[in-house]
Amino acid sequence: MGEVEVITAAGDFWRRVADEVADDLAVDAIDRERAGKPPFDEVERLRESGLPAVLVPPGPDGRGTGWRDACAVVRRVAAADGSVGELLGRHYVLSWSARFFADPERAAVLEERAAREGWLWAGDTGTPGPLPRGDLPGPTLAPAADGGGHLLLDGHRALPTAVNEADRLVVDAVCAVTHEPVVVVVDARHPRIGRDQPHDRLGQRLTGAGTVHFDGVPVAAADVLGPACRDEDMTPPHSALAPLALGLMLTQVALGVAEGALAEARDLGRSARHARPSHDDADLLLAYGELALALHTASAVTDRATAAMADALAAGPALDHERRADTAAQVAVAGTVTAKAALLTGERVLALTDAEGVDRFWRNVLALVDRGPAGPTMRAIGDHYLNTARGGAPSAPWPVRYGG
Repeated sequence: MGEVEVITAAGDFWRRVADEVADDLAVDAIDRERAGKPPFDEVERLRESGLPAVLVPPGPDGRGTGWRDACAVVRRVAAADGSVGELLGRHYVLSWSARFFADPERAAVLEERAAREGWLWAGDTGTPGPLPRGDLPGPTLAPAADGGGHLLLDGHRALPTAVNEADRLVVDAVCAVTHEPVVVVVDARHPRIGRDQPHDRLGQRLTGAGTVHFDGVPVAAADVLGPACRDEDMTPPHSALAPLALGLMLTQVALGVAEGALAEARDLGRSARHARPSHDDADLLLAYGELALALHTASAVTDRATAAMADALAAGPALDHERRADTAAQVAVAGTVTAKAALLTGERVLALTDAEGVDRFWRNVLALVDRGPAGPTMRAIGDHYLNTARGGAPSAPWPVRYGG
């Protein structure tokens, strides 16, 4: 059996595992969402299933598969529990941080250790998320005063997931020597890391979001992966994929939440307790038809963007600026279409059902998608369509904004 066949077989296996985990999460989704506790139990369910290892390099033990399969896993989990879907999706993207920012040799060593020890990743490398970064000073990285050659990390960072559950954190920090942002890996269990968690979040309540406080946390030189992605023109194209990969993964989460909302509304509508009078059948069918069409459309463009991202990631350091721009355009289209479809679905499902707990889908969608003006993104898409067809490049950076 060839390598492609092995990966495909592994992907099929992990999708079945994702279905089982999703079914398990759906049983007590309403109760867990209301309790709003840190996701210790949810993370344990993920660890027991093996799903955190889906995106590690494929190995002879059957562990690991590709980007498309990881996205499919996240979407299926998010349909049952948007918070767990986001936690898992961000873990997948952050687990590739070494590939984005470090040299291939360092990336291989870090990924092999992460797979062997079963790390769960969390963090923020400066890309936008559903939590504001706030007014607290961001992390700084400076040489230790004792001259021992190691570095110390100080400051704060708001993280969207797993602040208490992660094994490793990936954050950006300003180097006190060069004054440039770099990406570092930190042991999340270090005693000099403190944590605060927010309460009463509108949606995505079980992601384990919070703020981490670094108080002189030692960082080895080998754990400084490389420069952070700040300026697209000055960043290697494969490193500039990092915020796009995160954006596409959050699109998968939002689409999964919307699909879960519509499926639950359908199941509730079939029960006798929530049946509609016969004279409402035509309007009801029209409503479900419109929502199904919106989600099918979002699924199609998201799948296309996922395929483009998988190809771009596979190119690695050989990726050029034109191909990255094409990938960015498809990610922007997928995010824009999905945001509109997910918002419509969340709102309409509330009107179609009168059931306990359905509002969680709507609140989760609000926390996941950008509700700001669509003009900048639409202009960037139009600029790419008009100018790259003539061999040019987009005249402005892609707006990358997620969350409310």
